[in-house]
Amino acid sequence: MSQITLPLSVQNGPLIGQERANQDRGGMPPALRCFHRLSFLAIATRSRNLQQPKCQARALPQTGREEKRREGQSSASAAMAGCVQAAAMASSGVSFAVSSSLSSTHACSVASEAAQAFVRADGGACKSSLRVSSSLSSSSKHSLKTFEGLRFSPLSAAAAVSEVKGLQMPAQGSEMGPRRTTSTTTVVTVYAGKSSPKLQGRKLRVAVVGGGPAGGCAAETLARGGVETFLIERKLDNAKPCGGAIPLCMVSEFDLPPEIIDRKVTKMKMISPSNVAVDVGRTLNDDEYIGMVRREVLDSFLRERAEKNGATVINGLFLRMEVPKDEESPYILHYTKFDGASKMGTPAVLEVDAVIGADGANSRVAKDIDAGEYDYAIAFQERIKIPEDKMEYYENLAEMYVGDDVSPDFYGWVFPKCDHVAVGTGTVINKPAIKKYQTATRNRAKDKIAGGKIIRVEAHPIPEHPRPRRASNRVALVGDAAGYVTKCSGEGIYFAAKSGRMCAEAIVQGSANGTRMVNEADLRVYLEKWDKKYWATYKVLDILQKVFYRSNPAREAFVEMCADDYVQKMTFDSYLYKVVVPGNPLDDIKLAFNTIGSLIRANALRKESQKITVG
Repeated sequence: MSQITLPLSVQNGPLIGQERANQDRGGMPPALRCFHRLSFLAIATRSRNLQQPKCQARALPQTGREEKRREGQSSASAAMAGCVQAAAMASSGVSFAVSSSLSSTHACSVASEAAQAFVRADGGACKSSLRVSSSLSSSSKHSLKTFEGLRFSPLSAAAAVSEVKGLQMPAQGSEMGPRRTTSTTTVVTVYAGKSSPKLQGRKLRVAVVGGGPAGGCAAETLARGGVETFLIERKLDNAKPCGGAIPLCMVSEFDLPPEIIDRKVTKMKMISPSNVAVDVGRTLNDDEYIGMVRREVLDSFLRERAEKNGATVINGLFLRMEVPKDEESPYILHYTKFDGASKMGTPAVLEVDAVIGADGANSRVAKDIDAGEYDYAIAFQERIKIPEDKMEYYENLAEMYVGDDVSPDFYGWVFPKCDHVAVGTGTVINKPAIKKYQTATRNRAKDKIAGGKIIRVEAHPIPEHPRPRRASNRVALVGDAAGYVTKCSGEGIYFAAKSGRMCAEAIVQGSANGTRMVNEADLRVYLEKWDKKYWATYKVLDILQKVFYRSNPAREAFVEMCADDYVQKMTFDSYLYKVVVPGNPLDDIKLAFNTIGSLIRANALRKESQKITVG
């Protein structure tokens, strides 16, 4: 990272001089000249995953003589408007963040002028996004929220300002008054990508490779958004080895019909290495549950819904793709098409403008864009048909087993399905022993599944962390292909569906409903939103796995903690609704002490067990 100080040229109006950014990746941001008393510090950065340079500029108030408030307001707003205009007019994809220390009232005027300059500069031709945000004290009556725009059609200045939601601007020419106003920081961020051409006589063409929850939801969103969509899936009866648990919020958020949900689990048993069982679910309300689905049913429903909305579903095996050397040539996808004409399939080619890789942990799309490797777990699952009287026990109950015998770094499960149970386990650190762990899981539950018959055996890799690269040019990864499976819980269905939808939404928005070409800047809107929303969730679960799955005594402590009602409530609220629920401070302190106590006891037990083993 390099730092440079750029002089900025500002009047009470547009920027005086502008130069286009250097087209070279290592080029400087647009040079801005100025003779006002604001100096700007620009931080030019280069990211290996970005095709354009990036610039952040912050307004640093000068020390010394203090300007009059209204003169300062006019200067700052003109400076920010000029920066916005310059960034939007630049054709090499420069990202600006301009901040200035102003009063809350001044911030509103600055935002309005910046918005007007942005719309004037953009004119509907540039892929640009404007964000105006502010941190105000609770005592301030002026609320300045977030404003985001993509490819605005030419609007008048007044109309542009009216689009800024949440802004309360002083009337034109009104006095600001002598009272002291609350200090704040206003940030204007402009992403000015290369002007994308309007597609002539056709819609944007996007291929979704993979027809699981990620691919199905992506294809549906694209098709509904006016994009010509192709969904390629080899196994239309796919039955991936998956526990099949989905949170309650997914049912409503993705409009899932009740008939595809096999069971509504309202009770769970956490079973420790010493077979101590803790009942979990006491804090659930009457209408709350964990849904249990079969992947072949869920995946088929999502694909069919995408097809009804206009997506073309192709029964084919994706082989490879040719990556174009410029920003407008198509991606050429090679695949084997299975249409009944030949058992071996027939070679086929598809040309598209963009690609979404939703083809799982062994993603071929990821390999084609050199997305990097990651650690993965092996999940092994058996579907077991058990007698009806045994099935009654699992009517609304799921079981989770922990211990070195069932997995050195994960857990074993027994999850109920429509007329059978799914018994499985997984591991990262000892994959060759997966069948031994599966046998142990089955033995731990043997009394409750006695007389059962194995009707299906499944195994599949599960990613352990996000890939180093999830987007490249006009290709993005979602679901397992991107590495969106949580540690500790192993949850992946909801995050796959959510990432597919978020990626597709970014493409629909960036392409103006399929009428314009997209580029990497559009796809990175999805990545930025995803990381902001879910990064903390993945980090916390990663830490929990490292702390509580490292030894049998630690697992005993983990199960002991699960008996606490407060732990259950916080866990279920976070899982069912995918939101971080604020806790009670006193209960949080109590939980912290209980956790420390459990870990101390677990560590003492581990040392004693080691002594016994050595002796």
